[in-house]
Amino acid sequence: MLESRAEKWFYALNYVLLALVAIGALYPFLYVLSASVSSPEAVVTGAVVLWPKQLTLQAYEAVFREHGIWVGYANTIFYTVAGTLVSMAISVCGAYSLSKKQLAGRKLFNAIIAVTLFFNAGMIPVYLNFRDLHLLDSRAAIVFGFAVSTFNVIILRTFFQSIPEEIEEAARIDGAGQAAILWRIVLPLSKAALATISLFYAVSRWNGYFWAMLLLRSRDKIPLQVLLNRLVVQMKPSDTMMTDSSGAIGETIIYATIVVAIVPIVAVYPFIQRYFVKGVTIGSVKG
Repeated sequence: MLESRAEKWFYALNYVLLALVAIGALYPFLYVLSASVSSPEAVVTGAVVLWPKQLTLQAYEAVFREHGIWVGYANTIFYTVAGTLVSMAISVCGAYSLSKKQLAGRKLFNAIIAVTLFFNAGMIPVYLNFRDLHLLDSRAAIVFGFAVSTFNVIILRTFFQSIPEEIEEAARIDGAGQAAILWRIVLPLSKAALATISLFYAVSRWNGYFWAMLLLRSRDKIPLQVLLNRLVVQMKPSDTMMTDSSGAIGETIIYATIVVAIVPIVAVYPFIQRYFVKGVTIGSVKG
């Protein structure tokens, strides 16, 4: 079918707008990457606009010589892996239970969970709870303290509801118990949704710094994002990063640290990208 002139202008305008949005979203990342491999003088003088100037890896050398970066990296990986596993285990069990009509009090539980989407206890009460539970400055506070996202539980619940009950009934006739049905039938059928929710949790854990900043005090427990926040906000790289012979100054070190912090999550995303849209779409429709 031939397109009218108005439709052609409409599509052309959409392409232009989308291109501008893409440029606006990608440019900060390109600039950070270019600045991280440019000389400090070029960055400070504003010579770096899009492409690197006076290519150098001095900032990365200074970053990787800093012991605190490696400690923060290890902590972030631990919080991400352990936290995602804990979050997925609790979310799957909760969502699967809530997806069953025979669950006593199911409507009440769903209503209570839905309320938390609109209201929360606030920062001070949550902090006081951690204090009373003696979880301040502990890794358990980060791993278990914020284990469940209501939004993710609702997506999983909706997805589990879309699985035909006849499949589970056939498994029960064959003698499978509830745990076996969940592990051998429901979870394999839910790979798309599980990959999507795992990505949500992993990104949230990797980028999380606010509660880690409030709850953790020991330098050997803080994640990389807290260290990055201190570098960016306070502009105070450590003396070992500043006073070496490489000449890398604070601003280029900050850019290099940002790149180091985002590379792992960017590297993992392509491997589960094919599940992403499919998982959200299937989890949003029943039937």
